[in-house]
Amino acid sequence: MTSENKKYKALAWNIIAIISGLGVIGWIITDFFGGMVIWLFSYGLIILPLLLLYVISFFDTLISLIRNVKKTSRTKHISHGIVLLTILAFNMFHSDLFKSEKVMSAILKDDLYHYRLVFRENGNVENQANGIFGFSQTYYGKYRIENDLIIFSKIPYDNDFIPDTLLLDNVQNALFMKKDLMGNFITKKEFLNHFEIE
Repeated sequence: MTSENKKYKALAWNIIAIISGLGVIGWIITDFFGGMVIWLFSYGLIILPLLLLYVISFFDTLISLIRNVKKTSRTKHISHGIVLLTILAFNMFHSDLFKSEKVMSAILKDDLYHYRLVFRENGNVENQANGIFGFSQTYYGKYRIENDLIIFSKIPYDNDFIPDTLLLDNVQNALFMKKDLMGNFITKKEFLNHFEIE
């Protein structure tokens, strides 16, 4: 192989590393917009080839590192390093490492979705909604507890499915959310009228 061919081959591998690395980072970011799985279902013809190219490029870089450190492209090192740092940062963001201590969590499951409310010491609440075809979205809110009521100053959802006040029932281990015509909480466990405390 001539030196010019080697140069073009190295350039091609660098371009593959950059494009596939950017594609993988873009796919990771989609987790904040409905979940990575649902985007994979929607744009699989774009994401899967980029993912395959990234894996091939990653192993090519790894093999060339093992064989000869000096000849490995700096561009490929940087591209793969940025992707690995993005994955690390993404996992740290989703962990409880930098979040306030969990006070309580409760879950509600219906046919297509399940919702998990996570209450934290600092007054923040997260609603982790997971649905069909890998949909996932986290909604954030604020709460305070008054006697046996949980009152949201900012409701952790984008519609009125979760009301601004929940009844905390420690005996039944539930957070009730539906009221009768008189405005009293319905404290009989029925489908979609309560969160089960975990």
